[in-house]
Amino acid sequence: MSGAERLRVLIVRTSSLGDVVQAVPVLTALRRALPAARLGWVVEEGYAPLLAGHPALDDLLPVALRRWGRAPLRPAHLAELGGFLDRLTGFGADVALDLMGSHKGAAIAALSLAGRRIGLAARCRREPESALWINEAVANEAPHAVDRYLSLLAPLGIPSGPASFAPEALFARARPPLPAAVAAGGPYLFLHPGAAWGNKRLPAATWADAVTQIARASGLRAWIGAGPGEEALAREIAARAPGSAAIAAPDLPSLGTLLREARLVLGGDTGPLHLAHALGSPVLAVMGPTDPGRHGPYRAPERVVAHRLPCSFCHRRMAEPRPCLTAIPAGEIAARALALLAGNA
Repeated sequence: MSGAERLRVLIVRTSSLGDVVQAVPVLTALRRALPAARLGWVVEEGYAPLLAGHPALDDLLPVALRRWGRAPLRPAHLAELGGFLDRLTGFGADVALDLMGSHKGAAIAALSLAGRRIGLAARCRREPESALWINEAVANEAPHAVDRYLSLLAPLGIPSGPASFAPEALFARARPPLPAAVAAGGPYLFLHPGAAWGNKRLPAATWADAVTQIARASGLRAWIGAGPGEEALAREIAARAPGSAAIAAPDLPSLGTLLREARLVLGGDTGPLHLAHALGSPVLAVMGPTDPGRHGPYRAPERVVAHRLPCSFCHRRMAEPRPCLTAIPAGEIAARALALLAGNA
């Protein structure tokens, strides 16, 4: 066994859902190249079920930065933080991979006490000053996040490809059955219309028109997913689309089951859409302010509907959808979806 194989390598990618999903190929590449290494991952507690029991992962280190941040001086939170730091240093990382490009990720890498802290160079990071926390910088401006993450393996002598999400390994310990109503309804398409940015959300009327056309032509029932705070949006679309229904997944594993079993998953540039793609489900992303080449389904340009306008791909957060989305007609979305379902895209 070589010294490289005995490495302890820590992945730092705590959030958000789409980013955690797109970091999974780093884990699979590490295990492929270093079968005897000890691999760990620091991830926000809400996303831990995605990785729990993953056969390539030895140590899962959940962190609750979001919850702790709401009451940072609460004694229970301070105790939890202390416990996390003990587990972090106890992992004994030789190498920490900062996949976040922020002060948060780089600080966790430094707190791990890893001798090698690898991350993107300052000009490639979301928070350039955070490069001060790392000691091996990789200058890589590859368009897609998956490729940028994989580029951090170069200092370890590990090839960046082929990228693999290993869908069968995701949610290894948590695969609840489909809700009874969904299972009884037969094959279905799943729409997740919500998004963190208002200008990533296609108008409800357009989504309703699109899923109605798809359902009529394909015979598939449409289920409209609702994340926390998105229930009213899902109900509005369901009310406008005959035969569809809103459904809220109570937790991430339940959402994973709904996505995995769908004949087609529709949505914007959101975590559930990227999760569905990683799980191997057919997807169709309708994108506006973010560039499909950087943020769309990985290596699947045929699975994106987007209009290129002079102001397209501004990557600016706004409260309402702009013409990059509002100008996309429902018929175009439906036509692309039906072509994907028929295998002709």
